Amino acid sequence: MIVRDLREWKKDGVYITFGANQHKLFVKQFGIESASSEKTLLLIHGFPESSYSYHAIVDGMLKTFDRIILFDMLGYGWSDKPTSTYSYSLLEQADSALEVWKHFGVKGGHMLSHDMGDSVATEIIARHQEGKLPEWFAKGLQSATFTNGSMVLELAELRVTQKLLLSSFGHVLSKLTFYGLFRHQIRSAHGNLNLSQEAIRSIWEANSLQNGHKKANLTIKYINDRKCYEKTRWLPALAKTNVPIHICWGEDDAVARVAMAHFLKNEVCKHAKLTIMKGMGHFCQLENPSKWVESVSDFYWKF
Repeated sequence: MIVRDLREWKKDGVYITFGANQHKLFVKQFGIESASSEKTLLLIHGFPESSYSYHAIVDGMLKTFDRIILFDMLGYGWSDKPTSTYSYSLLEQADSALEVWKHFGVKGGHMLSHDMGDSVATEIIARHQEGKLPEWFAKGLQSATFTNGSMVLELAELRVTQKLLLSSFGHVLSKLTFYGLFRHQIRSAHGNLNLSQEAIRSIWEANSLQNGHKKANLTIKYINDRKCYEKTRWLPALAKTNVPIHICWGEDDAVARVAMAHFLKNEVCKHAKLTIMKGMGHFCQLENPSKWVESVSDFYWKF
């Protein structure tokens, strides 16, 4: 299922509406619709990406799972990119993930996330700990795999561009964003020189749909939620959860540095499985899809 064209990726997806303002979410699934929760994988993408960032790993993951669910969060990919009727809070993004799973009749599954998606996933785990996941999700979370995301903000090395987007000048910078600047930002975050031009271009094309690249000052607000909830809600939930956890990390990541993965394993999720993908950077699923699939899938043999 290696789809080179973003518009081809769109073809077998559908739209659902979400929230009081009925924003459109782009959603899609692969595999057997009647698959059990134990054989269902729920994928959550990162910033500044979309579900398309997983296009090269779908075939590989279908060797382990019978069903894969993906979607573009609001502000990303083919989904709506509202400017005044959505907060881009990670709490709302978690609500949207649950709405997508409900649409597909998902009663439970294995959750795998990347980058900002890790934060959305930790909010869902926090709700699991509180017993506040919806009744229709009765089969619950089978496991959670976190890949390269700034889950411990004080250990993150945010890029200058990220800091500026969060500042009072963010709205100006976002409107000035062009491919060359975006490419530099992606390369800088990735942490090595192994990410192809094609991979970077694929992120850009998805991000620039409906001028999404000019709204980065809105979508990047998720980092403020990390500051608010990380120590008081999300990391404590990860420390207490009985959900099997896999921390799978590209060693060369320049933003969510590998020290973060070790901290999560040694100080937060001591029961977690830790996998370090040597020689791989932040966008591992695009840099080396086959190695990513191998590294991620090894965790699921226990199920």
